[in-house]
Amino acid sequence: CYRENILKTAKALVEDTKLLVSGAASSQDKLAQAAQSSATTITQLAEVVKLGAASLGSDDPETQVVLINAIKDVAKALSDLIGATKGAASKPADDPSMYQLKGAAKVMVTNVTSLLKTVKAVEDEATRGTRALEATIEYIKQELTVFQSSEVPEKTSSPEESIRMTKGITMATAKAVAAGNSCRQEDVIATANLSRKAVADMLAACKQASYHPDVSEEVRERALRFGTECTLGYLELLEHVLLV
Repeated sequence: CYRENILKTAKALVEDTKLLVSGAASSQDKLAQAAQSSATTITQLAEVVKLGAASLGSDDPETQVVLINAIKDVAKALSDLIGATKGAASKPADDPSMYQLKGAAKVMVTNVTSLLKTVKAVEDEATRGTRALEATIEYIKQELTVFQSSEVPEKTSSPEESIRMTKGITMATAKAVAAGNSCRQEDVIATANLSRKAVADMLAACKQASYHPDVSEEVRERALRFGTECTLGYLELLEHVLLV
């Protein structure tokens, strides 16, 4: 029942995505309608996914987290897409903002597809761990793209905060190695959820620290490079766990 509702609402959201992209080249009214429609649809989708997560029961919290994370990714992608649509409104087809819009639309569709795959995998206990890991790998790749962009973070933090956040990576690495050894679905799901948060926190702290007023251009470049290398190394680890 929940799966059918999620599928139907997600399909409607993909249609809203198409309207948003086409709306950038049309009138402000049409763009506003498309944005309002997508906001309504994402709210409905979040509700049916939450009901689906609740139906799993409290004895499987890690899988519930996987589902909630999947809808959070879709909501974030929609927010980014609406922002990109506003930036591209009334601009010529070859304007850089149009390429950003296409990129945002692609991420949106990728995340909706990922949500649907996750919903399907939840019904099959044998594939839950694998799917959770695949979704986490995709999420980390998207976070790395944001990290590598020229966008300056809204706030800065101290280098100490960045160092503190690397401890989460150490813990998640140990968990990933243990999951690769045990191959138990619940261990793999827990690893996926922990890895997702650990890497996202590390990337955010690293970028914020690298833009601290006391940090030189050279140190900033090194910090950003090491943040990227750490993430790529961690992605490789997760790929190995997935293979196992």
